[in-house]
Amino acid sequence: MGGVDRSRAAEICRTMEERLVDQVDVDRSVDRRTVLGGLSIAGAAGGLAGLAGADRSSGGAHDDGDHGNGDHDGEHGNFGARGEYDGEQFDPHSYLRTFNTGHEDHPALGQEVYEEDGRTVRHFQLTAQDVEIEIAPGVSFPAWTFGGQVPAPTLRAEEGDLVRIDFVNASRHAHTMHPHLENHQPEMDGVPQNGDGVIETNESFRYEWIARPAGVHFYHCHALPLKEHMHRGMYGMIVVDPDPEQVRDTPRDYVNYHGPIDDAYREELVRRARRRNHQYAENDEVQELVMVMNSFDTNFDGENEVYAANTRAFAYAPAESGDGWSSPGPTKYPIEIERDRPVRIYLLNTTEFDPINSLHTHSQFFDYYDHGTTLLPTHKRVDTIMQCQAQRGILELDYSGHEPGLYMFHAHQSEFSELGWMSFFEVVE
Repeated sequence: MGGVDRSRAAEICRTMEERLVDQVDVDRSVDRRTVLGGLSIAGAAGGLAGLAGADRSSGGAHDDGDHGNGDHDGEHGNFGARGEYDGEQFDPHSYLRTFNTGHEDHPALGQEVYEEDGRTVRHFQLTAQDVEIEIAPGVSFPAWTFGGQVPAPTLRAEEGDLVRIDFVNASRHAHTMHPHLENHQPEMDGVPQNGDGVIETNESFRYEWIARPAGVHFYHCHALPLKEHMHRGMYGMIVVDPDPEQVRDTPRDYVNYHGPIDDAYREELVRRARRRNHQYAENDEVQELVMVMNSFDTNFDGENEVYAANTRAFAYAPAESGDGWSSPGPTKYPIEIERDRPVRIYLLNTTEFDPINSLHTHSQFFDYYDHGTTLLPTHKRVDTIMQCQAQRGILELDYSGHEPGLYMFHAHQSEFSELGWMSFFEVVE
């Protein structure tokens, strides 16, 4: 088994993070080109490729104006210790594995499940709030949120369920909720032109959507200016699990295949549907993760200075803890992966101001299901996938043949990875 100098891995990540934080935190007017110039370590990320080892890695608010037009009155709040995050606000490690199906207890999301007119109803309560969030250690950002967090809580249902959302607007700005689902009711589309239109401050509205089609989908605010509401953080994921019995009845709806479908082929699709449905035991065989690629324009000049997976820059990188390398850092550490269990990543790109984002895995190839609407891959054995804004998909990885240790993944726009969108899996036995 190959060894790794974890202190060297963490030192490189820490250097990139500290220089990013120093540049952005000192002067809100700095742009990302200036940040990259300050880094001066363009080769650092590549130097971490192939790291492996056996041990677990260790590790004030301001006026944001009505339209985010640069009317700010100070520097970023410094409420977190340099090198670590304020762990009480948002935990990207918990967010990775949290799927709200109506049964869970979530501090920002009231939810329940019940039957109504022969259909399962998954009922959620979401509140729009203006919240300062931490995007790098000690660097805050004035976000507009669903549920006080960015990304918003991940919702999960089975196709055919009714998703009922009681939306309350406690923000200073008017908002909507727009679903990327096959929605047949214009008044439920969450756009200013239809139904109740935008929901004003202190008003509420009940959205109802049928969960279809099966796949990984998107919800976000559609109020104008749209790029402002998106960039400020009003977005989240909806996972719609395939119904195995519906797959059995209409298998062609789930594959891009025009040949004959015999019983064996049909049963294979049903098996795949059960494996992707949270209500079946087969789903427990898979390690499921939610990753939302996002970015932040800290000086509101239309160009991002910080990039991340799940909001916090470098949150899944090695970090030194008070106990040295025998335990992870309090808020920053790699994503632990059990080697012999397959991995499924629900991936969504919400990046504003850049036409594409991407995910690249080191020392690994994966199957990709664009939008997650098919049960057979749309791309086989690739190690990089690109997504435009609102594009999403499912990645399936298998580390069973790998040695335990650290395996990097990151955006393959190199500047994005240097500005925070760089992470690691920790493969363990």
